[in-house]
Amino acid sequence: MKYTTLKNTELKVSEIGLGTNAVGGHNLFQNVNEADGVDLVREALNNGVNLIDTADIYGLGRSEELVGEVLKEFKRDDFVIATKGAQHWFEDGSVKSDNRPEYLREAVEKSLQRLQLDYVDLYYLHFPDNETPFAESIGELARLKEEGKIRAIGISNVSIEQLKEANAHGDISVLQSPFNMLDVSAQAELLPYCVENNISFIPYGPLAFGLLGGGFTKDSKLNSQDWRNSLPLFQGEQFHQTLKVVDKLKEIATQKETSLPNLALAWLLAQEGVDAVIPGGKRKERILENIHASEIILSKEELNSINDILSNN
Repeated sequence: MKYTTLKNTELKVSEIGLGTNAVGGHNLFQNVNEADGVDLVREALNNGVNLIDTADIYGLGRSEELVGEVLKEFKRDDFVIATKGAQHWFEDGSVKSDNRPEYLREAVEKSLQRLQLDYVDLYYLHFPDNETPFAESIGELARLKEEGKIRAIGISNVSIEQLKEANAHGDISVLQSPFNMLDVSAQAELLPYCVENNISFIPYGPLAFGLLGGGFTKDSKLNSQDWRNSLPLFQGEQFHQTLKVVDKLKEIATQKETSLPNLALAWLLAQEGVDAVIPGGKRKERILENIHASEIILSKEELNSINDILSNN
């Protein structure tokens, strides 16, 4: 496993991290097996994956609780925990983005309780609420950092204009945004800004939410309650066209003697500014496969071949 230090931080992380939205994420997926989720996190930490990414909205706190139970088995220096807040949920089941300083402080404290930790290594503003000025929300996270509750500040799901505003005082260390072989929109503005301003970029959905796992066919159908039904990549003709691209990428993976998921992760890690990836999963067997992506080196010719396929998508 290769490791890197996130920019403007002292956080040394594995290039292959672990996303845990399926660990206790009962509000995101059906038939989530909590025991499998716990085994997944434990397997990751036992095999050198030290970057564990969660969020308070995953399972309405349940993901953090399960992750926290596993973290108790390890020394504090053995892991780097990232979580996210700013999604306020209510008893009636509704959810509203909330960037108010008082809410963020409350969210951080509750995350610490669920994770059973004194501090979080990386805390993301999960979604902008388009009401609270970033000077207030990021300012509050900066105060929490000064108090030792969080070690670094991240932000997620923002436009380039919002990122610039949030980083007005250089407080942002990490941006988490969609980026994968099937969605390269971040390359236009977000990624170049991060490179120029010394911000680590950590893509979410690095395997295109399962499409780059290689298991989908034209006859595949998601469960009606699966949140991925809202993504254009899984809808109608775009879904069928995407599968044709996936088939071409599979050919390159075969030539490279690797799997499609590992090719997809290695491709991301080859992009300037991308410091780590956080593939998810539901079962521990995925961990041992994912970590091999850190060892794959793509030649300029291979990168050009991949980019030719993607540019014609």
